[in-house]
Amino acid sequence: MKKLSFTLLLSVVVTGMAIAGSFQVGLQGQKQTGMGLIGTGFTVGPSAVFFNPGSLTFLESKLSFSAGLSPIFSSVAFQKTAPSLYEAQTDNPMGTPFSFYAAGKLNDKLSLGLGVYTPFGSSTVWEDNWAGRFLIQNISLMSIYVQPTVSYRLNDKLGIGAGFVYAYGNVALEKAVPVVGQDGAEGQASLEGSTGAYGFNAGISFHPTDKLELGLTYRSTVRMKVEGGDATFTVPASLATSFPEENTFDAELPLPGSVNLGASYKLSDKLQLGFDFHYVFWNVYDSLNIDFGENTSSLDDSENPRLLKDNWIVRVGGQYLLNDKLTLRAGGYYDSPAVEDDYYSPETPDAVKIGLTAGLSYSPTAKLDVDLSFLYVIGIERDVTYAPADFGGKYKYNAVIPGIGIMYSL
Repeated sequence: MKKLSFTLLLSVVVTGMAIAGSFQVGLQGQKQTGMGLIGTGFTVGPSAVFFNPGSLTFLESKLSFSAGLSPIFSSVAFQKTAPSLYEAQTDNPMGTPFSFYAAGKLNDKLSLGLGVYTPFGSSTVWEDNWAGRFLIQNISLMSIYVQPTVSYRLNDKLGIGAGFVYAYGNVALEKAVPVVGQDGAEGQASLEGSTGAYGFNAGISFHPTDKLELGLTYRSTVRMKVEGGDATFTVPASLATSFPEENTFDAELPLPGSVNLGASYKLSDKLQLGFDFHYVFWNVYDSLNIDFGENTSSLDDSENPRLLKDNWIVRVGGQYLLNDKLTLRAGGYYDSPAVEDDYYSPETPDAVKIGLTAGLSYSPTAKLDVDLSFLYVIGIERDVTYAPADFGGKYKYNAVIPGIGIMYSL
């Protein structure tokens, strides 16, 4: 039982880092967020570094910068499987995904760009004594991608581009341990690790007419390998030799790649509509392998199936130029689940997710945009179980994500 409990502990860590609290929603540009998070075939600034490197060369400005912040206010409600009436709810701190982009033209055909952004990351906090405390009490996840990018226009209609990605990730987690001391206090485990890895982002942008834009991108899987992460255990003195107070662990954390197709069309000088389709390769995470630095009879290395499945996302949106200073935006998306019903753990509120968005840009000058966005995410209630621990119930998730940003062009 003790050995199983720590296998589950690390299972939660790696699942959480890979899925990042289901916040793979593309909060990498305030303009795009306002339009349902589309951008593969809809170019609206230097955030093309992330959304489609191939379209970077079609930017009109010789030099442009953008920066944005999207605070996340989220909660997860849990109701244990009937006939139990037990309920719990998270008290999550505010998340702070951010983005920064710079883009510049070397000549009419060649452009360079740089992006620093956070594609994965969230925090989930349950009460210390909640029913699932032996699986998770709280977890904080963060990843930062740095992407230098080059884009080249082959002709007036076709551009290609690619960016090298360096990814940094960090995770911190706490959970209760099912052992009790003489004072009645349960044991505690804390895990923290960080790592870096590499990947790439490549895209093609095709403009067959002045009104139609098409885009295709591929983002590679980034395999984060934690080596020498800190595993700290607080247990009764009589069990100290079985659960070393300070230990380490190694694990591999795949952050999934994706293929993304997008298009937009200008219905008039003021109105432009678009859509994106994303296919995300979650199946790269099929097994969890854990290697502790120090093993005991109660703490052994393990290999456990995770069996995530690929998922898909459809996004739609558009913008309307009200006048020279104000642009209005709206959109939405449908995001299918990646976690199987029998492998659903409490830090991953994965479900059918529906996102509704709105936004606007105010341009006090021809060079400066102030961008506002708003995203409301509804997670459809899901009755699921984490089979390895026989822990299940109904989960319902929602998030409110306002955003603010600026863009400056020369």
